[in-house]
Order: sequence, then structure tokens, then C-alpha cells
Amino acid sequence: MVIERVARAKINLCLHVTGQREDGYHLLDSVVAFADYGDVLTFAPAESVSLSISGPFGGGLSGAEDNLILQAARCFKSKTGQGAAVNLEKKLPVASGIGGGSADAAAALAGFSELWGLPLPDPEIQLSLGADVPICVAGQPLRMRGIGEVIEPLQLDREHAIVLVNPDVSVSTPVVFKALKDKNNPPVTDGPDKGWINWLAQQRNDLEAPAIAQSPVIADVLAALEQTSPALCRMSGSGATCFGLYDSVNAAQDAAERLSARHPDWWVQTTRLTT
Repeated sequence: MVIERVARAKINLCLHVTGQREDGYHLLDSVVAFADYGDVLTFAPAESVSLSISGPFGGGLSGAEDNLILQAARCFKSKTGQGAAVNLEKKLPVASGIGGGSADAAAALAGFSELWGLPLPDPEIQLSLGADVPICVAGQPLRMRGIGEVIEPLQLDREHAIVLVNPDVSVSTPVVFKALKDKNNPPVTDGPDKGWINWLAQQRNDLEAPAIAQSPVIADVLAALEQTSPALCRMSGSGATCFGLYDSVNAAQDAAERLSARHPDWWVQTTRLTT
């Protein structure tokens, strides 16, 4: 029996930083959705837990014990005598603001749970793997607050085609947060039942400016996306991946072709947001 799970890219449609706790954790308010594209994890029965890594972005990753996938395996306390041979096909850029590591951990939790016939670990344990892991376990449009522990499901009013663009740049999340001058910003306003693109356009990503200061090419990506007339474009997470939302698959594909032709060194992926 081989089990397959897709660690779908997590897109921060907006991301407001609303404070910082005494322990250093930042308080966030973010609307999150997931793309129908991501890393692929496969799980096969084995005597022990092992991890192999492949894929176009797997070269710089290590299967050492601190890998989040192996940490996810250790979250199951009653797996005595059970193992798993796991392969990660890394299709998402690393350190790119679309939740790659957290999505991998969430997919790993789901895969181990099915393979071993065990329930998923409690949300508190999921959160110990990373603030975004419970969000990725939920895997649906939602509003996330706090450090990731407050989750409210959302119903987006329609599907949108999306183009993801990364300029082959890895951005340090801690460095971006440290460079954010104002840590106490207004929260996301409550959204409407319909017309959520217009509502999202009134929100923001507070990490865009410090990320651009670290990697100015992000501004070039946003400008290039704007030239393709998206319904909305923005940076996701702490960068450097940016996205454009489009009203049709054809419009998204046309935009992706134009971007790839002008910037062949950028990673450009067309997909859709799942609802």
C-alpha cells in the first residue's frame, strides 16, 4: 500500500501584523487559501521511518532528523513497531512564502495517520511544528489570527485561477519580521459574503515593504504581474513568491506565458485556488 498526499501551496491573500507577544511571537490576522498545486509526499510501509527527497527544488534540502516531515512522525506517540518510507517530491520553491515546510508537515501528519491507522495529533501538537501547520492541516480557505491557533473557516464566493511567481530568491522570514518597523497594525476588516476580491484589495500584506527592502526583485515581480491585468496581485507570506488572481484560466495561462517569456529565470506556475 502506497499513500500519496499533496502539500498544497498556502497563499496569504492578505497578511496583517497586529502585535508581538513578550515571547517574541508575532500576532497575525490573515486570509489564507490553498492552491491546487504543491509538493507530493508518498508513504509506504517499512520497518522504520525514513525520508528521501526528489523534485526540482529538492537539491538543497536535507533528510536529517530536524526535517519537519520526520518531526511530524514523532508526533504520533503510539506508533510502536511501525515505520514508513517517505519520499518528498519538492515542487515548490524553498523559503518562498507559500508554506512549503508547513504544508509538507501537514501532509505528513495526514499520511502517517492513514498509514498507521492513528488519529491526527491534537492541534496543540500540530502547532508545535510551526504556526502554519494547523492551517495547512485544515486545508481550506480561512481567516487565521493570533500565532496561528485561532482559525475561522471562510467560504470564498467563487474560484479564481492563480499564477504564482518566484524570482528564484529565498527570503528569511525572521529577517523580514525583524525589519518590520510597526508591529501593531490594524486587523483585517470583516469580509462580505460576495465581492471578496474588492474586499481583499482593501487589505494588505504588512511584510511586503520589509521583504522588498531585503530582496528588491520582489517589487519587479509585483510590477510584472500588474502588467498582466490581474483581479488582484500581492506578495504571499514573507515572500518572495507573489501571486496574481485572474477571472479565467485562459487569462491566467496567457499571463504566465508572458511572464515566462520575459523572465525565463523566474519560477512561474499556473493553477487555481481551491474552495
